Amino acid sequence: MRDFALSALHEPPFPSRRHPAVDQAAAESAAWVRDFGLVEDQAGRRRLAGAYAAELAARACPEASPYGLRLLTDLINWLFVVDDACDDDGLGAAPTLLAPTLAALLAVLDRHGDPDAPAPADGGPIALALHDLCRRARDRGRPAHLLRLVSQLREYLLALLWEAANRERLRVPGVAEYTQMRRHTGGVRPSFTVTDLARPSAPNADQRVAPALTALDALATDLICWCNDLFSYGKERGAAPEAHNLVTTIAGETGQDESAALYAAADRFNKALATYAERDAALSAVADEGMRVFLDTRRDWIRATYDWSRAASRYA
Repeated sequence: MRDFALSALHEPPFPSRRHPAVDQAAAESAAWVRDFGLVEDQAGRRRLAGAYAAELAARACPEASPYGLRLLTDLINWLFVVDDACDDDGLGAAPTLLAPTLAALLAVLDRHGDPDAPAPADGGPIALALHDLCRRARDRGRPAHLLRLVSQLREYLLALLWEAANRERLRVPGVAEYTQMRRHTGGVRPSFTVTDLARPSAPNADQRVAPALTALDALATDLICWCNDLFSYGKERGAAPEAHNLVTTIAGETGQDESAALYAAADRFNKALATYAERDAALSAVADEGMRVFLDTRRDWIRATYDWSRAASRYA
């Protein structure tokens, strides 16, 4: 399926960049995962190592400080651990199975990384690691970014319940519903926020909520998620295709066979990428420094996802 994605998807027209400290971030983040006990079995460790979180982070944030690159790498590893627990290890098979863990994680988010708060008593290693991520984000001294990150992680966790309910009922959502919820289940928005934290400067609050930027932000999120769907579809389809994939939802809604749905998903990505490039160029022509940082971050993420997906064994 990787060959199909490479042949059918248009390559993002943005430069490919990479942080030079990727190996250091990879080693330190692997130690962080190990110290928190996020993955206990050998198969899980191999699966996480094959995700190359540091490679994705280094490409998505090539201008980060070393501290910021580590924070982004650790967040991506944490998101991979949660996704694997839900998708592959049965935690997300039903809302009643997932709810106690999510309640513990939501309690962690309510602390906003308070360094004086006691260690989370429930939720296990995932909760302890999440508290550490929030504490380190708080240490960056940008309260607005911390509040945004906590809100986006809360949306991500609650969206996992939507996925669990669909799995329990063997339900395939419609395309419009899926594309809306995918913006939350993909973990892209908190990753954007941590990327903003990792950089030395960021757009001001007024720019961040400007309609043109919020629309571009949503389109960038879609592109990253849909690119992931095309590259990961071969791994996910198995005997029964995973309901939470753009290809599956297109097939379910239109009645198209797998091949036609694959090409329809690729066409959706390609058209959205062309629209994104046009809007990005128009904004770049009038951008100040804050807006340029925003545009650079989203371009880097779109390009990074495509480049990382070509090599990550996670989707082989």
